[in-house]
Amino acid sequence: MLAGHDESGGETIEETNPKTNKGTGIYSKIFYGMSSDTAMKKHVGGVAEYRSSEGKTVKVPYRGPVGDTIQNILGGVRSTCTYVGATELRELPKRTSFIRVSMQINETFGSFQQSVKESKVPVGVSGGGTTSAGGGSDA
Repeated sequence: MLAGHDESGGETIEETNPKTNKGTGIYSKIFYGMSSDTAMKKHVGGVAEYRSSEGKTVKVPYRGPVGDTIQNILGGVRSTCTYVGATELRELPKRTSFIRVSMQINETFGSFQQSVKESKVPVGVSGGGTTSAGGGSDA
């Protein structure tokens, strides 16, 4: 949820057009897990002979400062509290029924290419992601 922000680790890169070799204005950040091949090469000098890398190295869309995303999340939580009539977070379990979801589709890494093509966010400008808890709308 917080990968791709200025405050997160990873290198910020600009995609290049393979035909012209010029920048496209689309920015991404390289994100890798600490058990990935990238992390092991960077921090340990490589993957030990008796181990295998388990994590992934992926490009995630650049999202700007994390403060904008946090404000968006807080707005969604406030909206949710309004919908269910809770004046404090601790009232949510009393005013709602939480259900466990056993099947879901996680397109975090699968739909990245399409979302990057749609968002052209220059460095230093917020990506204004779509995070809303409880069905609130983006502001």
